[in-house]
Amino acid sequence: MHDIFIDQIPGAIPLTLVTRDGLEAVLVAFSARDRAWVQANAFTAGEGQILALPDSDGGVARVLVGVEREDEIFALSGAAASLPDGDYAIESPLEQESASRLALGWGLAAYRFGRYRKSTRKSARLVWPGAADRGRVARELAAVTLVRDLVNAPANDMGPAALAEAAREVAQNYQASCQITAGDDLIPANYPAIHAVGRAAMEPPRIVDIGWGDPAHPEIALVGKGITFDTGGLDIKTGSSMHLMKKDMGGA
Repeated sequence: MHDIFIDQIPGAIPLTLVTRDGLEAVLVAFSARDRAWVQANAFTAGEGQILALPDSDGGVARVLVGVEREDEIFALSGAAASLPDGDYAIESPLEQESASRLALGWGLAAYRFGRYRKSTRKSARLVWPGAADRGRVARELAAVTLVRDLVNAPANDMGPAALAEAAREVAQNYQASCQITAGDDLIPANYPAIHAVGRAAMEPPRIVDIGWGDPAHPEIALVGKGITFDTGGLDIKTGSSMHLMKKDMGGA
């Protein structure tokens, strides 16, 4: 995440989070020149609205970001995706929950799928909000990024075998057990329906069973159906809808 977040540095461009109701209070502290700039650009602090204020040298002095609430996870997503390469710091003091949610939203908006072609666009970097729980943000961002990478891979490169192997890697990374039952072995394992539905495919179906945690604790089971490409209803789906079939495994 070194290309998304940075530690506190001098010279970072301030990000001022502004609500519609709080805009006037913010503008009071601005110079007449800056207030005129805000008015000329019709900035009303609408949700997702972004306005860069110039400094005397033609650079960026600060960026105003319209938000509905300061704890909204995607409040900075538009800024993360559209601001030019540079270092930015949230100006407002934040509680841990708000700081963590804003940082996570920034990281999610900076996501790029680079499995086949690397993005040449540099991402704007956010100074870690002081109160943010960095460990939590890193874990949640890594989890969502993994899911996005798997879902964005086309079905010819992300079939049952590849998805099962990705699950095995997750289990290994977190010292979890992982048992994979594939093809005809599903029948004696008492998974006849899974076998029946998937046996017509080029790759045999699989059941992936991951176990993690203290055996003395209450057992919680999460079950997901990982269809790597769903041809059901093919005759009534439009071409654009067919592009989304690979996403049917997202829940799993």
